[in-house]
Parts: sequence; C-alpha cells; structure tokens
Amino acid sequence: MTLRQIRYAITIANTCSMNEAAKQLFISQPSLTSAIKELEEELHISIFKRNSKGVVVTTEGEEFLGYARQISGQIGLLEARYLNNSVKKKFGVSTQHYSFAVKAFVEMSKAFDMNDYEFAIRETRTFDILKDVQSGRSEIGVLYINEFNEKIIKKLLKERNLVFHELITCSAFVYLWKGHPLAKKAKIAMEELQAYPCMSFEQGENNSFYFSEEILSTFEYKKTIKVCDRATMLNLMVGLNGFTLCSGIICEELNGNDYKAVPLKAEEVMRIGYITLKDTAVSGIGEKYIEELRKYMAAL
Repeated sequence: MTLRQIRYAITIANTCSMNEAAKQLFISQPSLTSAIKELEEELHISIFKRNSKGVVVTTEGEEFLGYARQISGQIGLLEARYLNNSVKKKFGVSTQHYSFAVKAFVEMSKAFDMNDYEFAIRETRTFDILKDVQSGRSEIGVLYINEFNEKIIKKLLKERNLVFHELITCSAFVYLWKGHPLAKKAKIAMEELQAYPCMSFEQGENNSFYFSEEILSTFEYKKTIKVCDRATMLNLMVGLNGFTLCSGIICEELNGNDYKAVPLKAEEVMRIGYITLKDTAVSGIGEKYIEELRKYMAAL
C-alpha cells in the first residue's frame, strides 16, 4: 500500500466516479482502475462497488477511507510544515442544527488569521457527523444524547473509535415564533401542540428515530414537516405557526429575536456535547472552538 494509492482512493470516494477521479489526478482511467485493484487485492477487501452510475463505497471501504483520510490529513500537515508553508491549515466542525455551535465557530474564527486557515462548518445529519469525525473530515462533531438514543449512539461511537464529551444537560423547550398562539404561555404541554405542524430535520437514508435531532421523536404528531436547514425551519415557523423541540439554547444574534423558546411540560432532558477521535489530541484550533462552546454554555 502506498500514499499514492491512498490518495487515489480518497479522490474516487469524493467524486463517486472513476472517470472524474482520473481527470483530477491527471492519470488515465485504466491506470487508476489498476492501482485500486492492486490495493484491494493487497488488503483483501472491496473498497468500491462499480455500477452503471459510477462507484459506491462499500462498508469495508468506509472503514478503510476513515483511516486513509486521517493519514492524508497528517501528510498534509507535514507538507505544510516542512515543504510548503503557503498551504493553509484545515479545521472543520460538523454539527446538528445548533445556532450556538455556529456562534462558537464565529468567535473561534476571529482568534485566527483566516489567511492562514481553511475553515469549514457543516450543519448536517446526525449519522454524517459521526462519519465526518471518524474520517477526519471534521475534527469535532456537536450533537446530543438522551435516555432514548444513548445506547445506539454510544454503540456507534465505540465502533468508530469516537468519544463523547458532555458540555451541558438541559430540559426540553418548544421553539416557535413570537407571534405563535402559544408563545406567551409559561409552559406548553404536548397536547397543546397537536393543532400545529411539528418540524424536524430530515436524516436521509439513516432516518431512524435514534438519529433524530429532536427529542420525543416517536411521539405521534398529527402534522409534521421535514426540513433540511435552519433558515427554512424559521420561515415555516412564521408562515405556518410551526414549532420544533429543542434544548432552549438559542443564539438570537444569529437567529434573530423574532423567535422564542418556551419550556415543555415533560421530564425529557438532553445532554449536549462534542465528539472527537479517541486517543487523538485536539488541535489548538479545536481547543479554541471547545473553549468558545463552554464559554457560551457558562453564560446561560
């Protein structure tokens, strides 16, 4: 196995196409195919499945690519340090749809010269957060655990050599716009919400209740709407008197002050935290990001 083969495999996975990968790598497609075949034979696994639409990463391939991206990232750091000082250092965060995670990212970014760094923040699906941190695509992932999903999430963390670091435990809130008929109540009961559409972030192929970003995901709501981003959810709160369930940790600076979080009459709690690779030191940028997360939590 060579670094060249590792780079080839990562490029194929990123493009989902042998032809496009060959173009980006400036080699012929037969040469690329041959190199990957030799790698698969050496490792005794199939990294990719070929079909009429391109290539798909296998389960074995996902595991291999997780390690491969870590190696590639370390090589990139070595090259940046000793060979090419103009290469920007990379730092990424993958998070559930939390405005406080974005706020911490904003404050972290201000502490560094962005001319020297390539930053990325990905508001994404729960399962993809695990994949991003395992593969090294993101150094830190932000999500929550509760009594309902804990066994499943911790099992997946263990399988992917990841560890969860708790930041805060919080009660459940109903998030809605200030003009909502229930917005002035001191507390809201679940039965009061049945007349309004419940909004939740869709989780794609891994659409299990255990991956839901909202607690009480198994509750049978009469009206539901799946959304993909926070901006759409906020618009629907106003347009349809929709609501979602959340931690109550809201950043008005980013979301605006037209929305509010009202306590939910329920005993459910959420443990919000971040995940990292086990036995892997967090970078200085990562430490600053975690510091900003803790600072925001402490100010609540």
